[in-house]
Amino acid sequence: MGGKTGTKAAYFDKLKSLLDEYKTVFIVGVDNVSSQQMHEIRLSLRGEAVVLMGKNTMVRRAIKGFVTDNPEYERLLPFVKGNVGFIFTNGDLKGIKEKVLANRVAAPARAGAIAPGDVWIPAGNTGMEPGKTSFFQALGVPTKIARGTIEITTDLRLVEANTKVGPSEATLLNMLNISPFTYGMTVQQVYDDGQCFSADVLDIEESQLLDALTAAIQKIATISLATGFPTLPAVVHSLVNGYKKVLAVAVETEISWPEIEALKDRIANPDAYASAAPAAAAATGGGEAPAAKQEEEAEESDDDMGFGLFD
Repeated sequence: MGGKTGTKAAYFDKLKSLLDEYKTVFIVGVDNVSSQQMHEIRLSLRGEAVVLMGKNTMVRRAIKGFVTDNPEYERLLPFVKGNVGFIFTNGDLKGIKEKVLANRVAAPARAGAIAPGDVWIPAGNTGMEPGKTSFFQALGVPTKIARGTIEITTDLRLVEANTKVGPSEATLLNMLNISPFTYGMTVQQVYDDGQCFSADVLDIEESQLLDALTAAIQKIATISLATGFPTLPAVVHSLVNGYKKVLAVAVETEISWPEIEALKDRIANPDAYASAAPAAAAATGGGEAPAAKQEEEAEESDDDMGFGLFD
């Protein structure tokens, strides 16, 4: 008993020290993860994160003991269930997640396993003898005999996602040397500075955040201008709209300042500005028209030289 008690105390101390040292905890699922994969993941995270495994009952008991001094740890308890482990880190969360998920290995289908995705059998020659045709027919696999072997004629979805693999399906997949599943760690939840959130949050790009922020600012400015309630996003628009009103008043009154003189002069003498545009156009392109006309007349006179075609 003393040995077990000492082991538990050491585990509790290690868990507490990791929670104190690292601000982020990944709660990871480790179903079907081999010991070799665990070793490789630990190596890939060396210097950036620490992997800790343990029995859920012991982990929950330890965390409940820590809650008195750190109430935020209680948010971890709902996720300590099933076959899970913990990864502690102060590094880049997205980078750590990518390293955790990168280590996956192919595995054959086992009867009773839940398919994480659709399992398809591709069309093609299986190389099997015709005597096994009945086995394919029992599973509804379309086949024909070609060159003395069984050939699957069309692609077939043998197992649907999130359904159990049957014994016959598992046997057929193994006969065809198809390993349809890959297994590795999955990030189920992220605990960061006292808050828990889904690992999907780490997949959000900065551009998406900026687009969402821009759209929110535009909506706030629109509502602010429509209701007349001042807000920071609407300040620039309010200033521009106010200056437009000042310009309108200045145009209709004797109020003036240097920047508005040109506008007032343009309004008072529209003909002067209207005549300036055609004059400028004539200066740039008007001189070429007579010469072009003369060339066209010269070409027309040279065409017949005054004679008809049969003169």
